[in-house]
Amino acid sequence: MEHRPLIERSTHLSVQGLRTRVEVTGDGPPLLLLNGIWGELAAWHRLQPYLGGFRTISFDGPGIGDTEIPPYPMSLPALARFALAVLDAVGEPKAHVLGVSFGGIVAQQVATVAPYRVDRLVLVSTSSGLVYLPGQPAALLHLMSPLPTDRAGTAAGRTFGGRIRRDPAVLERLRLAPPRSVEAYWHRLSGLTGWWGVPWSIRQPTLVLTGDDDPIVPAANSRILASLIPGARLEVIPGGGHLMLFDSPAEVGPRVAAFLGGAAAGGWTDKLAS
Repeated sequence: MEHRPLIERSTHLSVQGLRTRVEVTGDGPPLLLLNGIWGELAAWHRLQPYLGGFRTISFDGPGIGDTEIPPYPMSLPALARFALAVLDAVGEPKAHVLGVSFGGIVAQQVATVAPYRVDRLVLVSTSSGLVYLPGQPAALLHLMSPLPTDRAGTAAGRTFGGRIRRDPAVLERLRLAPPRSVEAYWHRLSGLTGWWGVPWSIRQPTLVLTGDDDPIVPAANSRILASLIPGARLEVIPGGGHLMLFDSPAEVGPRVAAFLGGAAAGGWTDKLAS
């Protein structure tokens, strides 16, 4: 079977009329990557070496990185439809979907509004969107500030926990950036509105991953989320923080790849919630 040509560097495609930065790497079953509220596609570069055997599809969300700001704020269902339009733009009718943090909520929406287009689902450092146990107030305020400061100092550790708590300088290497303008900030926050669908309507095989040192989305949220999705599997990473997918890819990436590849549960060295 003839393989599709690969995009080894980011390119720009028209997605719902917006000039959108998209990157496709690797070969194999397609895997759509949905980042957090401020994350740009470059953040995935640390994880991708551990996702061998998959054709990863990443993009800058509307108003993030090198993607245009939409003419109007986009709700959560609209962001899900935008993600599906990215799949259309690269010629994929169906894919695995991996969402982290805010991207995990978008991923749930994608699985709800277009279940026939999602194979397996991985939700990392996220919540159900319906029931949410708040994180530490200082961490949330620092994350949601339109102009974050001290991102590589002690505040970084208190905000993201995990490895960054132990070594705040790691954050500088993760290619995460605040919104480039206040307009982009408000547009992105609009994605927190318009929830449609419920986790228990998700029928795809689902892996829920969380760290036990996440100040932004405490692990209890993932336990709730996993309990709401029929048949979902929960893994708790000891010492993992909110950004464990990016700051500890060697530990987390193989777990994601094993699940997406259909590895038997008995072969995993995971830690399950009771």
